[in-house]
Amino acid sequence: MIKENALAVYKNKFAVIKEITKDKITIKIHNGDEIKVREKDIEIIHPGPVDKNQKNFGPKESGTIREIWELLLAEKTAVSLKELAELVFNEYSPETAWAAWCLLTDGLYFKGTITAIGSRPADEVETEEKKRREKNQAEGERELFLERLRNRKPFLTKTESGGQDSTSSDDRRFIQDIEALAYGKTVKCRTMKDTGLGETPEEAHTLLLECGFWTNNINPCPARFNILLTQAQQIPNPPKMENRRDLTGLKAFAIDSPWSSDPDDAVSLETINGRQVLYVHVADPASSVKADSLCEREARDRGATLYIPEGSFRMLADEALPLFALGLAETSPALTFKMTLNTAGEIDATEIFPSVIIASRLSYREADAAMNGENSAETELLREICSLAERNLSRRTDAGAVNIDMPEIHIDVTDGQVIMEPIIRHRSADMVRECMLLAGEGAGTWAMQHNIPFPYIEQEMAELPGTILPGLAGAYQLRRCMRPRILSVKPGLHCGLGMDIYTQVTSPLRRYTDLLAHMQIRSFLENEKPLSADEVSGRMIAGEAAAAQITQAERASRSHWTMVYLSDKKDSVWDAVILEKKGNRWAAAIPALALETQVPLRDEPAPNDRIKLVLKSVNIPKAEAVFISQ
Repeated sequence: MIKENALAVYKNKFAVIKEITKDKITIKIHNGDEIKVREKDIEIIHPGPVDKNQKNFGPKESGTIREIWELLLAEKTAVSLKELAELVFNEYSPETAWAAWCLLTDGLYFKGTITAIGSRPADEVETEEKKRREKNQAEGERELFLERLRNRKPFLTKTESGGQDSTSSDDRRFIQDIEALAYGKTVKCRTMKDTGLGETPEEAHTLLLECGFWTNNINPCPARFNILLTQAQQIPNPPKMENRRDLTGLKAFAIDSPWSSDPDDAVSLETINGRQVLYVHVADPASSVKADSLCEREARDRGATLYIPEGSFRMLADEALPLFALGLAETSPALTFKMTLNTAGEIDATEIFPSVIIASRLSYREADAAMNGENSAETELLREICSLAERNLSRRTDAGAVNIDMPEIHIDVTDGQVIMEPIIRHRSADMVRECMLLAGEGAGTWAMQHNIPFPYIEQEMAELPGTILPGLAGAYQLRRCMRPRILSVKPGLHCGLGMDIYTQVTSPLRRYTDLLAHMQIRSFLENEKPLSADEVSGRMIAGEAAAAQITQAERASRSHWTMVYLSDKKDSVWDAVILEKKGNRWAAAIPALALETQVPLRDEPAPNDRIKLVLKSVNIPKAEAVFISQ
């Protein structure tokens, strides 16, 4: 029969019976709170009375514990909790009853219930004792590690700790949760918490650098956006044999940056019946990559090729390049967008077909030099394409296109060395851009005319300021006004480009949505049923979400390596351009770094004024650099 002030166990915790009613029992639990429970929710381990001060309750030391365990083991006898308390502690009181309960729940020597407690087998006890010794040793080593961590002492390795067993001396085993936090794989970190530091990726990154476990050359940014630095595994089949239109007699220029290794577009131009005909030849992986194939799914999951300073991680396997990239072999298979232009430079008709071409690869610098060189057939052709492109730019500008020109930097990391190279504005780069925009316009119109579900790109009109400043300050104004682009299966205005209809089709080796557009084109050309609007929309959303992660990882990685580049350049002086005033600070751009910062200034400069800034500090984990005016 349950009595008041009896000792009970409630959810394996200490409890004292305070009041007994017909339906409920009131107990006082270990933390002092009183709660009502049912009889079946508790176990009585001593009838009481329990001292109201509840002192001396907890595990008790006794040298006879092991002896009693051996005795019960030898006799193969089970005892009650009361008997265990009397055997081990020589009395049965509330205090010893609770201590006996602690022995039972501890599980080292005894097992069972309060009415039948027996000894655990010797081999199990030996195994458990060894496990506990190792745990206690590890906890002791972890405490020493935490102390070193708090003092930012160097990590210990097997050699540095005197040649002891590496499992007990190498601090790296304690770092895993800090690294997981720094890589953005978790939001909790016991080690950071135990050290009294914030549980953020930046704090974890800072600690790893300060303790020397990481170097500046570790870039955690891709991992924070769930991007693995691995190459695509699914290798597409070679382009199938088919009746490709032979355009090898047409001069085709594949013009790109000098560091590009995956050329996927080329341009040609000819005059037919007095009208200009622009050809944009594009790599043709969709000739073998089909919807829902393993290769297509992998490309969709990746969304785009990741370009970061330490390397490229492609949307399609590296083995796809020699199969589909333009200009890597004597002839290249392509999907050609043939656009016949009117005298105003507008597209009158678009034809799309598979082709084979001979692509001449040129860098932007080489293409500019060719255009500025002595008269030749190639020079004249490039000049004519350039003139066409300039006319298209004027047409788009007249239609309201917003042209933003901000400094750009190419960052390369080789053997830990960061090289930053300003991207020079080349006339041929603008030429290629306009030709690619024409291909996007022509493809979008073609798909709409043939009623093919397609990944179109829209952009709403920006709310532009009444007065647009010149120079970098004006470009900064415009960029801040731009609205995000929208992907849709329905065509719409792209106000930022000044185009009534637009899509992207010129980078199917680099962007999934371009590959998706090519798959739709291919299905139509091969008299197969294209994907439905819902199917295109679903794939487009998935691919664009993955591509957005790629874009964020690329931007964060560039910031990281810029900070690494600046980390040993304290007190260096940089030319900057004032952009606008922000509160009591000024936004400024450093063109040589393609970096924007905010600085306090004593004077009142005007937008586009040039000033000198001095680098005072760099925080790599936070991607922050502090500059002051000279």
